[in-house]
Amino acid sequence: MQPAYRRILLKLSGEALMGTHSYGIAPDVIKAFAEDVKEVHDLGVQIGIVLGGGNIFRGVQAGAAGIDQVSGDHMGMLATVINCIAFQNALESVGVPVRLQTAIRMDQIAETFIRRRALRHMEKGRVVIFGAGTGNPYFTTDTAAVLRANEIDAEVVIKGTRVDGVYDKDPEKHADAVKINSISYADALAAGIRVMDLTAITMAQENQKPILVFDMNVRGNLKRVVLGEQVGSIVR
Repeated sequence: MQPAYRRILLKLSGEALMGTHSYGIAPDVIKAFAEDVKEVHDLGVQIGIVLGGGNIFRGVQAGAAGIDQVSGDHMGMLATVINCIAFQNALESVGVPVRLQTAIRMDQIAETFIRRRALRHMEKGRVVIFGAGTGNPYFTTDTAAVLRANEIDAEVVIKGTRVDGVYDKDPEKHADAVKINSISYADALAAGIRVMDLTAITMAQENQKPILVFDMNVRGNLKRVVLGEQVGSIVR
């Protein structure tokens, strides 16, 4: 089967890497994610990846500890880089060529993000992981994902979560939550559905970048999404 997309941006939350743990990185989970990415890479799809850092540090923790938001956001950016290094290693262990680029200079461990270099890597068949968010405080990794998707001309933002799509309310808290297979950007914003944060959805809307939300914990789901099967929900 031919993939439905030539180039994708995969967004994974830091929490997705925790598995059943309350924090940190679950080795079995990150290995499974790497194998799923390999399946898509083997189809010839060009892949960019943005990882969150919530499994290690979140801005709300900073506020509770009396740390100002700018400092807390910088700490969160560094947390994403920890996840990126771990995922880079997991991908390499299953035979996927990968490069890590960060929005903040850290020459000893990663390339600094340069759009043309990222595009060249993908054209050569390398997965590119984008770390440290946008490099600026007050912006989430959701916004970083849509920004990078626009910059690398990805056809879709694919967001891997712990639930199987978009719901009218949190399905992990409400048993009567109703799944929405397809919704417009405007309706998602009007209904306050937190697929991504407001800035990310608005940026996706302005650039007509569809957001596909699916359950990353089901093995093979990512490949099904890329092949165009009806998996998860789409915002467009």
